[in-house]
Amino acid sequence: MSALAAPVQADDGLATWIAPARTALVIIDMQVDFAAPEGRLGQWGVDLSTVPPALEKAQALADAARKAGAPVVFVGLFTRPETDSSAWRERMRRRGGDPDSDSGLCRAGEVGSDWHGPKPLPGEAVVEKARYSGFHDAPLDSVLKGLGVDTLVVAGLTTECCVDCTVRDAFHLDYHVFLASDACAAYEAEVHAASLKALELNCAILVETDQVITAWEEAA
Repeated sequence: MSALAAPVQADDGLATWIAPARTALVIIDMQVDFAAPEGRLGQWGVDLSTVPPALEKAQALADAARKAGAPVVFVGLFTRPETDSSAWRERMRRRGGDPDSDSGLCRAGEVGSDWHGPKPLPGEAVVEKARYSGFHDAPLDSVLKGLGVDTLVVAGLTTECCVDCTVRDAFHLDYHVFLASDACAAYEAEVHAASLKALELNCAILVETDQVITAWEEAA
């Protein structure tokens, strides 16, 4: 177990903090282009070896949330040519990329945007976004308020990017955020660890999947 994700002690009341009546599981960007060898990043040669364990843990969280009666919310990147902002394209160009051929991550309606790993069941909320944060120009906040929750357990990809941005915005919106450290991944272990440390210092309480499952089993 990582020192960054030291277990919350039993007398700290985790089962109360993340009680299913007040908590949603939010799964971020577990999609083909980010997580599958046949996806865009896999085709570009990115090492995806850190991803499968996080997918398995996120699936375990989804199963446990459903059993306990906690809502599961899927947040995904769904881009279109009109959402490729000038800032995004220029940043890509300055980094040596080709904005015309490299912009199409998770294109809506294409295989790259399909879920990979845990998948939404009928009736579960799916929030589409076109930027890193699930709250930016997307209805995540209203979806969560509609569910009556004030607490989030977060899993997803990647730790330093869309998970980080979503967690920070959730904290700014006064949600209690619990980040499942082993149900998230970055493509580099040191980036994952550094991001967890920063989020733990500022925005989230780090937990591990088994802790969350145990708490939800107690609640059930």
